[in-house]
Amino acid sequence: MATILAIESSCDETAASVCRDGKILSNIIATQEVHKKYGGVVPELASRAHMQNIVPVVDSAIKEARIELSEIDAFAFTQSPGLIGALLVGAQFAKSLALATGKPLIAVHHMQAHVLANLIAEEKPSFPYLCLTVSGGHTQIVLCESPVKLTILGETLDDAAGEAFDKSAKLLGLPYPGGPLIDKYAEHGDPNKYKFTEPQIPGLNFSFSGLKTGILYFIQNKTAENLDFVKDNMNDICASIQQRIVSILLNKLKKASIETGIRKICIAGGVSANRGLRNEFKKMGEQNKWSTYIPAFEYCTDNAAMIAITGYYKYLAGDFAGLEVTPSARAEW
Repeated sequence: MATILAIESSCDETAASVCRDGKILSNIIATQEVHKKYGGVVPELASRAHMQNIVPVVDSAIKEARIELSEIDAFAFTQSPGLIGALLVGAQFAKSLALATGKPLIAVHHMQAHVLANLIAEEKPSFPYLCLTVSGGHTQIVLCESPVKLTILGETLDDAAGEAFDKSAKLLGLPYPGGPLIDKYAEHGDPNKYKFTEPQIPGLNFSFSGLKTGILYFIQNKTAENLDFVKDNMNDICASIQQRIVSILLNKLKKASIETGIRKICIAGGVSANRGLRNEFKKMGEQNKWSTYIPAFEYCTDNAAMIAITGYYKYLAGDFAGLEVTPSARAEW
């Protein structure tokens, strides 16, 4: 029996979760509203907000789980990647708890945790499975052979899918965070109204920089002809942008399934909360006779439950960290 307290502080959510024997008992998230007026996350403000939120968030996670601090067997935290100041807050807090209680410390890679978020649900994939992880900073196809044996088969060569959504939204004049707003408008638009080129990248890697440039020129040219073009066609533009980003992601995922022969397929990460991606993923799964898995919405965006479930499997494997462990903004797997 193992009980893990996990802390996530890689960006602008302060989160804590308790996991007991693979079951999530609590998952508390404090979202920072301060960044909205700046159109993006301000690292210094994020760090300060984490320091204000971390004690009440951790306290709430323990109380909701109905356990005592003495019952916790190990403390997990996000070590990388992320904003270094934000990561430091969570890391130091977890270290302090481990030092004070004499319990082990577990360092977790944020993107590995997104992949393993698929193991939280009762109906979970068996190994091996493929996972498409899509977030604001990363886009990867991962081969999962066990909870502690994960291999990146393909990744973005430049920008991530989440960044493509957010930057496109900014070009359309939508407020931060813009990705969810594109999803909202796309629901009422024609995805085939405007054609954006799909980049031809070899292998299983991705590229979104060319698409972003194409969207920029498209908007500039159209608004030069009609200043109200974006306002008058917002639904169709968003639907067309979303359709192209989703097709780029899923075409590579289909290729990975064919190359590996694996038909248990998952998606994860913040962008996996996108309704367009979820719907098209399910359709592709039916067409190709895949067994498909998607985490619940609360486990798609940044959260501590995914850190907790990863910490649980690391605990079982005896993969602990010393107090000398340090956070890293860009650490590789």
